[in-house]
Amino acid sequence: MKIAVYGASGFTGGLAAHELHRRGLPPVVVGRDKDRLLKVAAEVEADDVRVAGLDDEAALADAFKDCDAVVNCAGPFTLWGEPVVRAAIAAGAHYVDTAGEQGYVHHILTTFRGESGVTIVPAMADDGGPGDLITRLTAERLGSVSADLLIADLRHPGVASRGTARSMAAVGAKNPLEFADGDWRPVKTDIRTTLAVPGEEGEVAVCGFPLPGVATAPRHVQARRVRSVMREEMMELFLSLNADVAESLPEVPDAEQRAVGNWLMLAQATDGDGRQARGWVTGPDAYGLTAVIAVEGARRLAEDGAPSGARTPAEAFDPTDFLRFLEPFGVTWQVK
Repeated sequence: MKIAVYGASGFTGGLAAHELHRRGLPPVVVGRDKDRLLKVAAEVEADDVRVAGLDDEAALADAFKDCDAVVNCAGPFTLWGEPVVRAAIAAGAHYVDTAGEQGYVHHILTTFRGESGVTIVPAMADDGGPGDLITRLTAERLGSVSADLLIADLRHPGVASRGTARSMAAVGAKNPLEFADGDWRPVKTDIRTTLAVPGEEGEVAVCGFPLPGVATAPRHVQARRVRSVMREEMMELFLSLNADVAESLPEVPDAEQRAVGNWLMLAQATDGDGRQARGWVTGPDAYGLTAVIAVEGARRLAEDGAPSGARTPAEAFDPTDFLRFLEPFGVTWQVK
């Protein structure tokens, strides 16, 4: 099995390459900077280094040509993601990425939904991956069409890499979406409310934020309306990350801060009679878990396949089985 990591010399790409190495799967390291790629290759004992830029789709496709799957970690995906998707399709390689950018995820799922000969799964990160899986299980527990589906990112403010800051700057430049009346549309009114957070006393303030779940969930959950929110203090932090601030941050976040941080994704479904189901998934080290999630997704596609075309995480993978796979990495989840 050959799995390529595009952007392997970056922070998240390096974590993905190390995760492949940990699992005994020699990564194919791909990117634009040969010297940096060689450094990563030495760390993960990879002897397959391929240089390809984003401005040459033919060279990108050639770099992926004998690979079973591609893990794309080179963001902001809004700016740079689509050429890697097209190159993976041309090479006949399955594709996953670590995007958290709502507009990009919606674009990829819409543009590449049809038959392509490979499976394309964006948003295989700590928010979009487990968030989509727990949303599917929560909606199924309700057992009917949801009148309202709310997806929430309830992590506390923590460390952010330069790449995350760049992506959040890209998110801030796009209009957030909600799903209503059978289609996606720009958000007309901001959501400001409070939510009970598992493991915390009382309720916390949340605000509307463009999470990938609004782009993914309506493709496999019957819901009249789908919206997304984030803890207010975290949203304020992310929205402060403009392009100038992003470039001032370190590429690699502090390891100790990563280790103590937890992420938490919650889904809340309500039917027309007011019955409600809630599900949540939480775990440590968002960046480390993102590498685990993306690599496992690529491995499953390479080994087992999935429906052709662009699919959400919950369409491509069995939600319960995937979440159970993550449990040994400190992930816990519940639906009630």
